Amino acid sequence: MSGHSKWSTIKRKKGVADAKRGKLFTRLIKEISIAARLGGGDPTGNPRLRAAIAAAKTENMPKENIERAIKKGTGELEGASYEEATYEGYGPGGVAVMVEVLTDNRNRTISEIRHHFSRHNGNLGESGCVSWMFNLKGLMFFDQDKVDEERLIEVVLDAGAEDVRDRDREYEVTMDPAQFEVVKRAAQDAGLEYSFAEVTMIPQSTVRLLGKEAEQMLRLVESLEDSDDIQRVYANFDIPDEVMEQMVA
Repeated sequence: MSGHSKWSTIKRKKGVADAKRGKLFTRLIKEISIAARLGGGDPTGNPRLRAAIAAAKTENMPKENIERAIKKGTGELEGASYEEATYEGYGPGGVAVMVEVLTDNRNRTISEIRHHFSRHNGNLGESGCVSWMFNLKGLMFFDQDKVDEERLIEVVLDAGAEDVRDRDREYEVTMDPAQFEVVKRAAQDAGLEYSFAEVTMIPQSTVRLLGKEAEQMLRLVESLEDSDDIQRVYANFDIPDEVMEQMVA
C-alpha cells in the first residue's frame, strides 16, 4: 500500500482534513478552474472537470463556489491564471517524492518547495529523477469490517478493477484511471462504502522508515500540503500505521 495514501486516510479518519477545509477548498477551486480552462466548462465532455466537481461535492463545497470556479476557468469571470508543474525530489531515507502544483508564480512556488525539502532533511531533484518509480492508478480502500469480501471482489472486478488486496484491516482496490469512475459508481450502487477513492500515483516499491526519519518524512509531507500552490504530494515511504496515528494525534 502507498504510505502516503494510508497517511491521507488516517488523517481523514482523525478529522484533520476538516480542520484544514479552507486550504482544501482553495485546491479544489484551482483544479476546477484549470480543468474548465483546458477542457471546457461542460463536465459531460470533460472527464477531468467531472472528477474535480465530484471531489468538491464530496467535501460539501457549495454549488455557487463550484459554478464560479468553472466560470473563472472558461473566462466568463476574471481570475488568476494558473499553470501546472510537477517537481521531484528525495525525502529522508531516500524516499521518492513528487509534488504537483497549480501556481500563478513559478519562482515563488519553486522557492517554497526547495525550502520545505531542505528544512525536513530532503532535497529537490531534477525533472524525471523519481517519476519513473510511480504508476498512475485509480485507488480505493474499503474497511474490512464494513464490506463483505466476496461481494466486493465480485462488484469491482465486474466493473473493471484490476486487483483487490487484503491490506491489514482494509481491502485495497486498484484499476486503470479510465475505469475509476465506473468502479466507484458500481461500488456506490452496490452499497459498498469506501474510506478513500482517488486517481493517484502508486509507487512500484517503498522505503521503510522508522524513528526520526519517519517523523521527518511526515513533517515534510505536511509542510508541502500546507502550501497553497501545492495540489498533491506523492511519496513511496512505508511507515507503520501506529507511528502515523501517533503523529496525527
